[in-house]
Amino acid sequence: MRKIVVSMFMTLDGVMEAPNQWSFQFGSAEQQKYKYDELFACDALLLGRITYEGFAAAWPNMSGTGDYGVRMNSIPKYVVSTTLQEATWNNSIIIRSNVYDELSRLKQQTGLDILIFGSGTLVNSLMQYDLIDEYRLMVFPVVVGSGKRLFQDRSEKKSLKLIETKTFSSGVVVLSYKPDKNETK
Repeated sequence: MRKIVVSMFMTLDGVMEAPNQWSFQFGSAEQQKYKYDELFACDALLLGRITYEGFAAAWPNMSGTGDYGVRMNSIPKYVVSTTLQEATWNNSIIIRSNVYDELSRLKQQTGLDILIFGSGTLVNSLMQYDLIDEYRLMVFPVVVGSGKRLFQDRSEKKSLKLIETKTFSSGVVVLSYKPDKNETK
Protein backbone atom coordinates (compact mmCIF):
# COMPACT_ATOMS: atom_id res chain seq x y z
CA MET A 1 0.00 0.00 0.00
CA ARG A 2 1.27 3.47 -0.87
CA LYS A 3 1.59 6.25 1.68
CA ILE A 4 0.50 9.85 1.39
CA VAL A 5 3.40 11.90 2.75
CA VAL A 6 3.25 15.62 3.55
CA SER A 7 6.52 17.49 3.03
CA MET A 8 6.29 21.01 4.42
CA PHE A 9 8.67 23.92 4.99
CA MET A 10 7.75 25.81 8.15
CA THR A 11 9.12 28.40 10.53
CA LEU A 12 9.64 27.91 14.25
CA ASP A 13 6.34 29.71 14.84
CA GLY A 14 4.51 27.32 12.52
CA VAL A 15 4.16 29.51 9.42
CA MET A 16 4.29 27.69 6.10
CA GLU A 17 3.24 30.53 3.83
CA ALA A 18 5.70 32.08 1.36
CA PRO A 19 8.79 29.98 2.18
CA ASN A 20 10.66 31.77 -0.62
CA GLN A 21 10.75 34.79 1.70
CA TRP A 22 12.45 33.07 4.65
CA SER A 23 13.98 29.69 3.69
CA PHE A 24 16.75 30.45 1.18
CA GLN A 25 19.22 31.89 3.69
CA PHE A 26 19.33 28.44 5.33
CA GLY A 27 19.95 26.42 2.15
CA SER A 28 22.62 23.73 2.09
CA ALA A 29 23.84 20.87 -0.08
CA GLU A 30 22.70 18.35 2.54
CA GLN A 31 19.15 19.76 2.47
CA GLN A 32 19.16 19.61 -1.33
CA LYS A 33 20.18 15.96 -1.18
CA TYR A 34 17.41 15.26 1.33
CA LYS A 35 14.81 16.84 -0.95
CA TYR A 36 16.27 15.01 -3.97
CA ASP A 37 16.05 11.64 -2.20
CA GLU A 38 12.54 12.46 -1.01
CA LEU A 39 11.32 13.21 -4.53
CA PHE A 40 12.87 10.05 -5.94
CA ALA A 41 11.22 7.97 -3.19
CA CYS A 42 7.81 8.94 -4.57
CA ASP A 43 6.16 8.31 -7.90
CA ALA A 44 3.34 10.86 -7.73
CA LEU A 45 2.65 14.34 -6.41
CA LEU A 46 -0.60 15.40 -4.76
CA LEU A 47 -1.20 19.14 -4.80
CA GLY A 48 -3.82 21.72 -4.02
CA ARG A 49 -4.78 24.20 -6.73
CA ILE A 50 -2.67 27.15 -5.54
CA THR A 51 0.53 25.11 -5.17
CA TYR A 52 -0.18 23.36 -8.46
CA GLU A 53 -0.59 26.64 -10.33
CA GLY A 54 2.67 27.98 -8.91
CA PHE A 55 4.58 24.81 -9.73
CA ALA A 56 3.00 24.49 -13.20
CA ALA A 57 4.07 28.04 -14.02
CA ALA A 58 7.65 27.51 -12.84
CA TRP A 59 8.88 23.92 -13.27
CA PRO A 60 8.37 23.36 -17.01
CA ASN A 61 10.48 26.46 -17.77
CA MET A 62 13.10 26.17 -15.03
CA SER A 63 16.61 25.54 -16.32
CA GLY A 64 19.53 23.92 -14.55
CA THR A 65 17.44 21.59 -12.40
CA GLY A 66 18.89 18.33 -13.78
CA ASP A 67 17.33 15.03 -12.77
CA TYR A 68 15.22 16.74 -10.11
CA GLY A 69 13.50 18.95 -12.68
CA VAL A 70 13.02 16.04 -15.07
CA ARG A 71 11.38 14.07 -12.24
CA MET A 72 9.13 16.98 -11.18
CA ASN A 73 7.94 17.45 -14.74
CA SER A 74 7.45 13.78 -15.60
CA ILE A 75 5.80 12.03 -12.64
CA PRO A 76 2.00 11.99 -12.29
CA LYS A 77 0.54 14.99 -10.53
CA TYR A 78 -2.90 14.81 -8.90
CA VAL A 79 -4.55 18.16 -8.24
CA VAL A 80 -7.45 18.40 -5.82
CA SER A 81 -9.60 21.31 -6.98
CA THR A 82 -13.18 22.19 -7.75
CA THR A 83 -12.19 25.40 -9.53
CA LEU A 84 -9.21 24.49 -11.74
CA GLN A 85 -10.53 24.26 -15.29
CA GLU A 86 -7.55 22.67 -17.00
CA ALA A 87 -4.37 20.96 -15.84
CA THR A 88 -1.76 21.90 -18.42
CA TRP A 89 1.40 20.70 -16.66
CA ASN A 90 2.64 17.41 -18.09
CA ASN A 91 1.02 14.27 -16.63
CA SER A 92 -1.52 16.12 -14.44
CA ILE A 93 -4.95 14.88 -13.41
CA ILE A 94 -7.61 16.94 -11.64
CA ILE A 95 -9.58 15.33 -8.81
CA ARG A 96 -12.79 17.36 -8.58
CA SER A 97 -15.04 15.16 -6.44
CA ASN A 98 -15.07 12.04 -4.28
CA VAL A 99 -11.64 13.02 -2.96
CA TYR A 100 -11.66 10.45 -0.17
CA ASP A 101 -12.56 7.62 -2.55
CA GLU A 102 -10.08 8.70 -5.23
CA LEU A 103 -7.19 9.05 -2.81
CA SER A 104 -8.05 5.80 -1.04
CA ARG A 105 -7.97 4.10 -4.44
CA LEU A 106 -4.57 5.66 -5.27
CA LYS A 107 -3.18 4.50 -1.92
CA GLN A 108 -4.26 0.92 -2.70
CA GLN A 109 -2.34 0.86 -5.97
CA THR A 110 1.14 -0.59 -6.20
CA GLY A 111 3.83 2.07 -6.20
CA LEU A 112 5.96 4.44 -4.20
CA ASP A 113 4.86 7.26 -1.89
CA ILE A 114 2.48 9.99 -2.99
CA LEU A 115 4.11 13.26 -1.95
CA ILE A 116 2.37 16.50 -1.01
CA PHE A 117 4.53 19.61 -1.31
CA GLY A 118 3.01 22.66 0.38
CA SER A 119 -0.76 22.71 -0.16
CA GLY A 120 -1.72 23.59 3.43
CA THR A 121 -5.45 23.78 2.74
CA LEU A 122 -5.39 20.35 1.13
CA VAL A 123 -3.38 18.91 4.04
CA ASN A 124 -5.91 20.23 6.56
CA SER A 125 -8.75 18.71 4.55
CA LEU A 126 -7.05 15.32 4.30
CA MET A 127 -6.30 15.30 8.03
CA GLN A 128 -10.03 15.23 8.72
CA TYR A 129 -10.32 11.96 6.80
CA ASP A 130 -7.16 10.35 8.22
CA LEU A 131 -5.66 10.05 4.73
CA ILE A 132 -2.17 11.29 5.65
CA ASP A 133 0.31 8.60 6.59
CA GLU A 134 3.36 10.74 7.36
CA TYR A 135 4.23 14.38 8.03
CA ARG A 136 7.76 15.59 7.25
CA LEU A 137 8.08 19.05 8.71
CA MET A 138 11.25 20.85 7.65
CA VAL A 139 11.51 23.46 10.39
CA PHE A 140 13.66 26.52 9.66
CA PRO A 141 15.30 28.50 12.50
CA VAL A 142 13.37 31.68 11.87
CA VAL A 143 10.29 33.35 13.38
CA VAL A 144 8.25 35.45 10.97
CA GLY A 145 5.45 36.48 13.32
CA SER A 146 2.48 36.05 11.03
CA GLY A 147 1.26 34.11 8.05
CA LYS A 148 -0.68 31.00 7.19
CA ARG A 149 0.04 28.14 9.53
CA LEU A 150 -0.10 24.49 8.55
CA PHE A 151 -2.26 23.36 11.44
CA GLN A 152 -5.35 25.53 11.49
CA ASP A 153 -7.66 25.89 14.46
CA ARG A 154 -9.39 22.55 14.73
CA SER A 155 -12.07 21.19 16.97
CA GLU A 156 -10.57 17.70 16.98
CA LYS A 157 -7.29 16.71 18.60
CA LYS A 158 -4.85 14.61 16.54
CA SER A 159 -1.89 12.91 18.18
CA LEU A 160 1.23 12.19 16.17
CA LYS A 161 4.14 9.85 16.86
CA LEU A 162 7.70 11.01 16.13
CA ILE A 163 9.35 8.47 13.81
CA GLU A 164 12.53 10.25 12.72
CA THR A 165 14.56 13.42 13.10
CA LYS A 166 17.20 14.82 10.78
CA THR A 167 19.35 17.83 11.61
CA PHE A 168 21.28 19.90 9.08
CA SER A 169 24.30 22.11 9.74
CA SER A 170 22.20 25.15 8.74
CA GLY A 171 20.06 24.67 11.85
CA VAL A 172 17.14 23.29 9.84
CA VAL A 173 15.53 20.20 11.36
CA VAL A 174 13.21 17.66 9.73
CA LEU A 175 10.70 16.18 12.14
CA SER A 176 8.89 13.15 10.72
CA TYR A 177 5.64 12.04 12.32
CA LYS A 178 2.94 9.51 11.65
CA PRO A 179 -0.59 9.55 13.05
CA ASP A 180 -0.82 7.82 16.40
CA LYS A 181 -3.18 4.92 15.72
CA ASN A 182 -3.40 4.21 19.47
CA GLU A 183 -4.95 7.60 20.13
CA THR A 184 -8.26 7.58 21.98
CA LYS A 185 -10.71 10.19 20.78
